Amino acid sequence: MLTEDASILSTSGHGKPAAATSASGPSTTAVHAGEAREKPGFSITDPIFASSTYTFADTQAIVDFLEQKQVREEYGRYGNPGEKVVEQKLAALEGGEEAVLFASGMAAFVGVLMAHVDAGDEIIFFDECYHRSREFCRKHLTRFGVAYREVPTCDYDAMEAAIGPRTKFLISESPTNPHLSVVDIERFAAIGRRHGVATLIDATLCTPYNLRPLEAGVDYVLHSATKYLGGHNDLLAGAVIGRTALLEPVRRLRGIMGGVNSPHNAYLLERGLKTLALRMERHNTNGLAVARFLESHPRVAQVLYPGLTSHPYHEVAARTMRGCGGLITFFLRGRDGGPATWRETADVVDAVRIPRIGPSLGGVESLIEQPLVMSYWNYTPEERVTFRIPDNMIRLACGIEDAADLVADLAQALESTGRDA
Repeated sequence: MLTEDASILSTSGHGKPAAATSASGPSTTAVHAGEAREKPGFSITDPIFASSTYTFADTQAIVDFLEQKQVREEYGRYGNPGEKVVEQKLAALEGGEEAVLFASGMAAFVGVLMAHVDAGDEIIFFDECYHRSREFCRKHLTRFGVAYREVPTCDYDAMEAAIGPRTKFLISESPTNPHLSVVDIERFAAIGRRHGVATLIDATLCTPYNLRPLEAGVDYVLHSATKYLGGHNDLLAGAVIGRTALLEPVRRLRGIMGGVNSPHNAYLLERGLKTLALRMERHNTNGLAVARFLESHPRVAQVLYPGLTSHPYHEVAARTMRGCGGLITFFLRGRDGGPATWRETADVVDAVRIPRIGPSLGGVESLIEQPLVMSYWNYTPEERVTFRIPDNMIRLACGIEDAADLVADLAQALESTGRDA
């Protein structure tokens, strides 16, 4: 349930807050939280404030703004009225005190770390975290004297043993992408608390509809809002949610680094968030239906989807998550009965008719990709083994189409490309 602090709906000064309360359900919160009930121009939707700068009536107005910490805008790099609405909505959905919106998920990730780590500090990752997040730490933060370590995903003893006196962050995704391992977030958070180390969960794949890590004691929740939160494959955005005291340095650094989003993107994200609960219900339903079909198909060697009882972390998912989303990873058998070659795998990807081939996930349209080709083509074979990206891996991001149509499409793709098997 949302805390009372998290249910504060608006500081925009445009009339009474909307009707969502601390007891509101996820869909009511998604529609109304963060918004003033009466908006400029009496519109039902928040307007787009397409302004880079904001004016003052006179010099005294500037002094009042600075000394009284008035809630208003000054310059677009430091904030936008529409951005504030989205941030409050995200904070309410996650049950957090505050959210900070960024231009992308990676910008949010970089912003959190740059605001809180110093030379000599250390960061510990579970090794299935997003490869670009790990790359930033491994190749760039290390240049500034920040140490970087990886431990096997969901090996909590290894993570705890790796903690040293300069460890500043424990970081994971849940579920991970593309292997869909599910972290026991209560256990993860407890490790951080015992050692006084900050914990960060990238919850992009589950969204606040399926999982709320702050309730388990995690310090920071990160989202690539490009995915499910925006929901329509039409924007880039990122956000970090947590306690105000932890996020104030992040917000200040964002104003310096300039990783802000545009007013129009904030509007699109607000619109997307209003249907989050409805869309996630369909993503959850489609994901499970398609995963069950794939698991039963003779051309599929293995399916990774936390909603299946065969998944190694099914118990954790069933205990902690409302649903498992629309992302499925599966592995093909080849015509010789062994693992499919990369070309045989590509043939199946090319044969589907509903999903589009492309990166990303979480939109209303289904997307499909072969991770070897889409994200790891320029890696060495040895690196692919380290990242556990085999030739026969396919990642399918189910959209909100009818599940029966997705199943039928996959069936024809598997059948048409496997006739010589």
